[in-house]
Amino acid sequence: MSQAMMSLVKQHLECDDQLNRVEAALHKEDLASAGRNFRLFDEQLEHHFHLEEDRLFPAFEKATGMTNGPTMVMRGEHAEIRALRDQAASEIENKNIQSALSTLDTLNVLIQQHNVKEENILYPMCGGSIPHLSSVLGMGGCGGGACSCSS
Repeated sequence: MSQAMMSLVKQHLECDDQLNRVEAALHKEDLASAGRNFRLFDEQLEHHFHLEEDRLFPAFEKATGMTNGPTMVMRGEHAEIRALRDQAASEIENKNIQSALSTLDTLNVLIQQHNVKEENILYPMCGGSIPHLSSVLGMGGCGGGACSCSS
């Protein structure tokens, strides 16, 4: 797997860790910590989704001509994840700890299933289809025509 793809997988793990911190804080009934950690999770999640939706997916679609394939599925799952995220945010804000924990449990399962699909199906497809992937993702790489760097 390329450095670029490994960076995306690392972002998955960082989001997972942050979501676990939210859950741990809620179990302790520490709503202030849960709120702070949830905001950090939200920032990490949106950064990752924008990287995929604004750079990776369009580059894959351009390289392969597939617009109704895996990227369409991933965008749909991003929307589902965002809806659950918004529900959890509301529950945390309204101090509904048990509801928030339940929603976070569902959110975590959905994210894990989503990540498995990306890491095992979409990312390898992207790695084999998109020239200069690191440059496309803004993660370095020269992006030039005679580039010999590994993307």
